[in-house]
Amino acid sequence: MLERVTAPALFPPPTYSHATIVEAGTKLAFLAGAVPLDADGKVVGEGDAVRQAEQVLVNLKEQLRSVGSDLGHVVATDVYVVSGEPSVLSAVWEAVEASGLSAGPHSSTLLGVACLGYTGQLVEITATAVVPEEGAQP
Repeated sequence: MLERVTAPALFPPPTYSHATIVEAGTKLAFLAGAVPLDADGKVVGEGDAVRQAEQVLVNLKEQLRSVGSDLGHVVATDVYVVSGEPSVLSAVWEAVEASGLSAGPHSSTLLGVACLGYTGQLVEITATAVVPEEGAQP
């Protein structure tokens, strides 16, 4: 169902693949950006990008669960971080790795941006995932 590809002529990426091939006929879910809001709509971890990334990943898991998928079936993400500091981006990526999301490894882009949609929001992750048939493995 999924084939993850690292192009042999390119520098090998640390914890993601260059491309993911999804076999035709597979059900895909295109998820809206997961944001660091709690169930009451309040930003979690204000001022703390890593804490926000952890909440974003909790929310992403719930989005995936709601469509019958999970982190192991994610094929692509975009990780947005309000920062121009590589150390902040790296710290957020470490939270992504710790979540199991990068275990695929999936195709991903990590971006430093000027701002995101909610006041105080520092992190957002969009994802595309395969929705597996019952009992299918990633």
